[in-house]
Amino acid sequence: MSTIFWIILAGAVLTYAARAGGHVVLSMFDRVHPRVEAALNAVPAAVLTTLVAPAAVDGGPAEITALVVAGLVALRFGLLEMFLAGTAALIAMRYLLA
Repeated sequence: MSTIFWIILAGAVLTYAARAGGHVVLSMFDRVHPRVEAALNAVPAAVLTTLVAPAAVDGGPAEITALVVAGLVALRFGLLEMFLAGTAALIAMRYLLA
């Protein structure tokens, strides 16, 4: 089998293990400490930042336009609409600038 298959399989297994392990550890406690809860609530913002920051720093006009469109849509609509608008803007800009 190809190397890519094994990389995808290993990523899937490790992702599942991390999620299941976190669930097992947190289920051992009756109550989660407020600091732990605050840290867990900050994880989505941290992950989003690691995905968006490289595009904001190294991206060209298409990426910057998509980020601006997604940001503007996020002010009024939900996550799905923001994602779809940003993706559509990125595809359109890459098509127009190619």
